[in-house]
Amino acid sequence: MNFSLSDLRAFVAVAELSSFRAAAAELHLSQPALSRRIEKLEDALGVRLFDRTTRSVEMTAVGREFSRKARELLNGLEESLLGIRDVATRITGEVTVACVPSAVRYFLPSVLRQYHARYPRIVVRLIDEGANEVLNMVVRNEADFGLNYIGTQEPDVEFEPVLKEPFVVACPPDHPLARKRKVTWAELGQHDYMTVGKASGNRLLLDLALTDVPVRPQWYCEVRHVSTLVSLVEAGLGVAAVPRLAMPPGKHPNLKSVPLVEPTVTRTVGLIRRRGRSLSPAAQVLYEMLQKTSADNRRGEAG
Repeated sequence: MNFSLSDLRAFVAVAELSSFRAAAAELHLSQPALSRRIEKLEDALGVRLFDRTTRSVEMTAVGREFSRKARELLNGLEESLLGIRDVATRITGEVTVACVPSAVRYFLPSVLRQYHARYPRIVVRLIDEGANEVLNMVVRNEADFGLNYIGTQEPDVEFEPVLKEPFVVACPPDHPLARKRKVTWAELGQHDYMTVGKASGNRLLLDLALTDVPVRPQWYCEVRHVSTLVSLVEAGLGVAAVPRLAMPPGKHPNLKSVPLVEPTVTRTVGLIRRRGRSLSPAAQVLYEMLQKTSADNRRGEAG
């Protein structure tokens, strides 16, 4: 049969994304070039794989059956190549990971270092965005998978918890709260308090957790990103409640974190992926490396 692996990859991309435009973008092809690959494959097989209109594209019954076999063939080939050390260093490709910024430092540096050493020609595109955008990118198939703290209620998303972290008080080391072993929300309200805006997933989480708290801190400064909030605290403009991961590791000359209680508010960070969509072998390897690293980190903290 006169077709290539590139033709199969083009077919699988259209089958998974249900869009010629999206598939062309993912494969870095023009839409006419992608269409020619699909037509070549259909001619070689002697069947129609897609029913196309100006508004939609749907697989035929034959196309649905063939898509399963094509995925198995491509994944099996790539898995075999990734397992051969000499070949793996020459494999090219791209993996896109969407991640909330506060989780980047904790999860990714060591894993990306190992991954790049093993597969130096595979490009990792890291998109650090807010929680809502990270979730949307995974749902829209614009990212292979993500690291996020929302998505457990989404029917189209698989959420695998990897870390539960508390919110802490961020303050300058010479601030009165820095000398305390723990701080209540009522105490926090006695100082210049800053927070993220209502569009932030962290703000929604805090508002829900503090619904029954009689005395809640009133903010005087509101920002969009937690990283900006930490920078303002470091500059001495006030205090804030932030996820523990948002704070720099170790001892910092201009920042101190103190446990926040009454109530203790936590968030769960997890790996998210589109339900029903298999990852490419290159993305699956990175996903599993993150799973292992998070498990190792939890064991280390417990010890």
